[in-house]
This record gives sequence, C-alpha cells and structure tokens, in this order.
Amino acid sequence: MLRNVLQVNIINHSPNPLPHYATEGSSGMDLRAWLDADITLQPLERTLVPTGIFIELPEGYEVQVRPRSGLAIKQGLTCLNSPGTVDADYRGELKVILINLSNEPQTIRSGDRIAQIVLQKVEKINWQPVVAINETERGAGGFGHTGK
Repeated sequence: MLRNVLQVNIINHSPNPLPHYATEGSSGMDLRAWLDADITLQPLERTLVPTGIFIELPEGYEVQVRPRSGLAIKQGLTCLNSPGTVDADYRGELKVILINLSNEPQTIRSGDRIAQIVLQKVEKINWQPVVAINETERGAGGFGHTGK
C-alpha cells in the first residue's frame, strides 16, 4: 500500500529513537521523554516534559500533540492543551504538558512514551464579512440540543 509521505527535517538531541509509526495503519508517532532525572507527578500536578526533538515543518502543515490512550487508562496521565499544536514556523524543542489525573503519584522516566504526534494539513481562512449567514435545521443549538 502506497502512503503519502512528507519529508520533514528533524533534530534529535536525545538518545531515544526518532518518532516512528508503530504499524502500517498508524496515524500517530510516539514522543518520548528526555529527562536528566525521573519526574514524579502528584495527583492533579502538571509539568512540561522535554523530548529533545526539533522539527522543521513546511508551510501548510501542523503537528498535533495528543495523549496516548494506554498512558491515560493505565496511569491516568494525559496531555493538557490537547491536541497541542506545533505550527509550521515553530523551531523550538517539542515539549509535552502532562497532568496526573489519577489518585496516586505517577513517575515519568527518560525514554517513556508520553504522547503521540499526528501530521495535519492546514487550510487558511479568508474571512468574508456579511450581514447574515445561512440558516440550518440545527441553527444555534449547542451542547445537548438534540436531547439525546
């Protein structure tokens, strides 16, 4: 099966392997922690975890930083600001905001898989000011508007 593949420049200052697709059907690649010392997060505590990864995305793309489902269900660790956005013009280190939503302290070690990244194409908006917009059946109905 042929996949669309985009060349992206990457620098890895960590000893961890480059992010990669675990299976042919994967849409995300795991990011790993790069730490000098373990971090123990108390319940509801959050921290910014470095990865040692720097990327150069082409214009028109973003990388979304998303939680890992296994980490969330097994340890209660998840990403805040999710999905996080890495813009095409950002050149700093990829870092992940993790929070411990469990009732027990959780330890993050260097090399642990802490999040996943997904490449997305970005479309730009050209606003067209108008005095009215088209109506729909839903209209202004918001959260829970269908009653289901």
